[in-house]
Amino acid sequence: MKEEKERDAFVQRVLRLVAPGTPFREGLDSILGAKTGALIMVGYDEGVRRITDGGFHIDCPFSAAHLYELAKMDGAIILSDDGKRILYANVHLVPESSIRSTETGIRHRTAQRTARQTGKLVVAISERRNVITLYQGDFRYTLRDIGVILAKANQALQILEKYKSVLDQSITDLSALEFEELVTLNEVAKVIHRIAVVLRVKEEIETYIKELGTEGRLISMQLEELVSNIEEEAELLIRDYSYGADSPAPEEVLRELKSLTSDELLEHDPIIRALGYPGTVNIQDEPVAPRGYRILSKIPRLPSTVVQKLIERFKNLSSVLTASVDDLDEVEGIGDIRAHTIKEGLKRIQEQVFIDRHI
Repeated sequence: MKEEKERDAFVQRVLRLVAPGTPFREGLDSILGAKTGALIMVGYDEGVRRITDGGFHIDCPFSAAHLYELAKMDGAIILSDDGKRILYANVHLVPESSIRSTETGIRHRTAQRTARQTGKLVVAISERRNVITLYQGDFRYTLRDIGVILAKANQALQILEKYKSVLDQSITDLSALEFEELVTLNEVAKVIHRIAVVLRVKEEIETYIKELGTEGRLISMQLEELVSNIEEEAELLIRDYSYGADSPAPEEVLRELKSLTSDELLEHDPIIRALGYPGTVNIQDEPVAPRGYRILSKIPRLPSTVVQKLIERFKNLSSVLTASVDDLDEVEGIGDIRAHTIKEGLKRIQEQVFIDRHI
């Protein structure tokens, strides 16, 4: 799992540098289109100096045109750490031959060994295969054609839309059960599982968006419209059903859920354990009462501080629902007008939930 996180961090970092619309990507695409091939290193230090031989010291501002022209020479191009200056061109890189490489071509083998020896980002452009490959440390990433990425992103959006529709219905069903006081841990686990799946698809689409750069703006807008409040909904749900005061914070639970494998997510036990429940609890039959964070947050113009005070006073949603206007009025920060607003708001939410449940 640690290796996966490190790889994700590497991918996100390099995609920002080479995203379409950036000068660096413009230069790479020019080289790719000319079929000249290139070897480009981002960063220079003493370790890099020791494995370089020959070349020209240039030290000029970076531009896509300069990169394209210099790539016509056989050797490697070395940029500054921030990629804003071209330091050397036509350099011969001589990494340790004992460093393992899984590549077959000379250029790509040199790039991989150099990346592993120096820890710098190395870009290899194949003149025959028409492919851009990025290396850093032990990580390797191949840039895909924008058309292919767009197709994958649109497909993922369609999948996300279906998952989100199922999730919305699951949340509506859970809300109805909350008003009927019939919730079990099984229903809670189902909803959290579907939230976790939606979040995973969202993360995959966000990676596509970074790789698309300026071409990914429409995808980004569609994603925002679909799942703009999904993490907030998840945190409120976790606050409603976490086991007790000693349970992890909602943010920590979400991080743990994101770290679960696909197989673990299919089982409800890891989800319930993430909420702090003991392993001996009966998921199918264990009744649970929501504290009320999620439902109360749906009441318009009701501050979160007031929601917190309501829950501290009444402990759960059921008690808030049965409380009279006078009972609500006694809570600090709630006057007569707000007490009536809460009663009316909960009534409208309940009516809407029961309507949506059968649509």
